[in-house]
Amino acid sequence: MEVKASLKYARVGTQKARLVADAIRGKGVNDAVKILTFMPKKTAYFLKKLVESAVANAEQKKVIDVDNLFVKVVLVDEGPDLKRFRPRAQGRAFQIRKKTSHISLVLDER
Repeated sequence: MEVKASLKYARVGTQKARLVADAIRGKGVNDAVKILTFMPKKTAYFLKKLVESAVANAEQKKVIDVDNLFVKVVLVDEGPDLKRFRPRAQGRAFQIRKKTSHISLVLDER
């Protein structure tokens, strides 16, 4: 039985988030949390919280054995950009696009 959790509007670029997501895809929940704890990336914090949230969802259902869970699917999709402007020379403005991501996670039993 699958358990889902998602995070919307995370202030991190999708390319950077996918690098971290690839590291935990297919791993057991305990291994994934250990990997994310010691990974020096901003996205690792978000994904660790997401995995812990999904495990809590599994415990709440009381149908699944939490010890046998593994990361089945991790999807990182683009969210809307936050558009900001920086002043440049001769009265011009330069656009800054602050990227966001939507991260979805599915855990399943082995």
